Order: sequence, then structure tokens, then C-alpha cells
Amino acid sequence: MGFGIIPLLDALTRRAFLSAGLRSESIDVDSDTTIRCWLPQSLPLSDLQYPNSEAYSTKHNCNEHNTKPPLVLIHGFGPVATWQWRAQVRVLARQFDLIVPELVFFGKSTTRSAERSEKFQATVVAKLLTALGLHGGVFGVVGTSYGGFVAYHLARMMGEKRIGKVVIASSDLGKGEEDDQTLRERAGGVESVEDLMLPRTTDNLRKLIRLAFRRPPPFMPDFVLREVLRSLYKDNMDQKMELIKGVTVGNKDLFKLYPLPQDVLIIWGEYDGIFSLDKAFDLKEKLGDNAKLEVLKNTGHMPQFEDPDGFNKVLLNFLIGVSKSAL
Repeated sequence: MGFGIIPLLDALTRRAFLSAGLRSESIDVDSDTTIRCWLPQSLPLSDLQYPNSEAYSTKHNCNEHNTKPPLVLIHGFGPVATWQWRAQVRVLARQFDLIVPELVFFGKSTTRSAERSEKFQATVVAKLLTALGLHGGVFGVVGTSYGGFVAYHLARMMGEKRIGKVVIASSDLGKGEEDDQTLRERAGGVESVEDLMLPRTTDNLRKLIRLAFRRPPPFMPDFVLREVLRSLYKDNMDQKMELIKGVTVGNKDLFKLYPLPQDVLIIWGEYDGIFSLDKAFDLKEKLGDNAKLEVLKNTGHMPQFEDPDGFNKVLLNFLIGVSKSAL
């Protein structure tokens, strides 16, 4: 990545994961797809060869040996998972065995498949859980932004017997074409949502940061933004563009939003500039009686970054019910 502030920050985010007792592994979930993910030390993979084989899955039934319930964290678009969940892993690792995948075409996760939808990403995560021997499922799944789309599909396809609780953060599952148009206008006239979410210029990156954060940096010089683009956004740009175009959420012909049988927590930033707050209330109504909404004051599209203490508190209260002193 070269020298500069971004490699230093990247090292710090990785250190947060390592300090939480996690390690990074690559797992072939099928003949086409390899997933890089962060796993707890309690999950031994020293003799891993063909993780989806029947012999491996029988021998490594993680649900029988885990001392803590498994929890999946799914990142959104932008930097890799270590950047997006850095402020959560230490607190969550005290209560859960964390499984933090890098979605396909993020980080070192790859596929030869031509599939590009968020439902495909969910299928890959489901295969990962099977490869890890989690036949009894997981305690819950937490997804932010695009990761919330993936988490929703994962919860639907695996069902309440294998996915316990569902957390959807900053993720408008009810969006339509008119919302994309509004977002383009709010950004200041970008040609497409893809140009905003996968910026190639410092101008578009600056627009994205101002929409994503309630309190964006007051001074964003071009040389810093160029380093961010070079270090965090340039890899697999064409494939990531295909991922955005492949999103089925918002396409009336390909996606219909149904209530989930699981208990659902929706977390939203009060000043989310990507998905406005009114969309959170709409989503709560559409997800039904099992859904509850928590709005984090004075935060934007990334409340887990801008108010990690508040985010962690409402998250843990929902998952297991804890007092603030336990954080």
C-alpha cells in the first residue's frame, strides 16, 4: 500500500481484530469461491483442506464445541471489514464467537461465478457457515448498509432455526428508483449511484464522505483523498461496479420485501445522508411486529463509527440484554 496515513490506519484496524482474539483465514466454500474471513481462535482450522466435504463438516461441528454463541458481522460497501467493525469487535468478542467475512470482491475474497447479486453474497456466507461446521446455525447476524441487504437474504434463506436474531443497520431494504434519484441530487449531481458509492475522483469521494458522516472532517485535502482512493477503493473496481448494478433491492421484478420471523433490530443514524431517517420508519413497518428501531442521535450513515459506544449499547441490549457497565 505504500507509505502514508492510510497504511498506518489499516494496521491499527487489523490490530483491533487481532486484539479481540480473531485471526484471518481463507476458506474455499465451493469450487469457484474463496472467502477471506476473520474467525475466533476457538475455531481450529489447522487440518482444513476441503471444508465443504462431508467428512470435514462431521468432524468439525463447531456448534458442539463453541463456548460462546456465533455471531456474524457483514460489512457494507467501502473499505474492508476491519475498517467497518473495528470499534465493535473487542466488545462483541467478550460475548460471542465472531465470524467476520469479507464479501466477494472485497479484500481477498474472490469468485469465478458470474453471479453478482446481494442474494449471491448471502448464499456464499451460508456456504461459509456450513464449511465452518455451524450446522446448528448462529446466534445472529449483523449487517450494515449493503451488508444489511445480505443479512436480510441470509436470514430468509436459512430461517429462524439457523439464524437467531437479525440486526440491519443503515440499510434501506425498501428503497426504490426514486430514492436513487434523490440520493444523486443530494450528492450534488453525480451521474449515477455507482459513481458515488465507488468514487474514482476526489470530488466524488468528498461528496460521499459528506453524506456518510454527520461530522465529516472539516478539511479534506486532495492528496489525502487520493491516498484513500488508491489504498481503499481501487481494487476490483469493475467487479464492485457489477455488484452495485446487480443489487436486486429496489427492483420490483426481482425483489419483494417480506417480514422476517426472527426478532429484528434496525439501527439508523439520525442524519443519515445515504438513506434518510424516514426510510427507517418505513422499513420498520414493512418488517412487521418483530422489528424494533433504534435511532442514534447526531450520527450519519455509519453510526458504528461515529458513536461506537451508543451503537454497541443498543446492539448488545438487543442481542443479550446488558447494562452499560458491562460494555
